[in-house]
This record gives sequence, C-alpha cells and structure tokens, in this order.
Amino acid sequence: METTRVFLNTLGVLGVFVLLALPSLVGHLHDRRVDRQLRAAERGALPKKDQNSSSKETEPSTATWYADGLRSKKLVNS
Repeated sequence: METTRVFLNTLGVLGVFVLLALPSLVGHLHDRRVDRQLRAAERGALPKKDQNSSSKETEPSTATWYADGLRSKKLVNS
C-alpha cells in the first residue's frame, strides 16, 4: 500500500512537471525549426513554392484606403 502511494505521488509530481515544461519545450522546438528555415533561406536551399498570381490588379483593402485618407488629412503646423 505504501509503495503504491509513493509511486502515485512520484507520478503526480512528474505529471505536473511535464505540464509546466511542455509550453517551453514546444516553443524551443519551434524556434529551432525557424532557425533551420532561416539558415536554409540564406543558403538558397528552400524550394520555391508556386504562387497563384493573376494578371488582374487587386483593389487595396478598406483599411489601407482609410489609412491613406487619414494620412492625407493631417494638419501641418507652420
């Protein structure tokens, strides 16, 4: 009975440790992947993805149009 309780306590502590360490480990792995991609891009070793571009020009988004309007209406202090 005592051995089972010690085992369960140890298992619980390890479980809490894994839950606390998991986000950090996932972030570390993500950073390593990004670093590998950056090194590959510097060497020019990344495969080029086909871009679906059309010859038709696109309209600027509403946010871009609104921001351009605000920039043109700024007052200039003399």
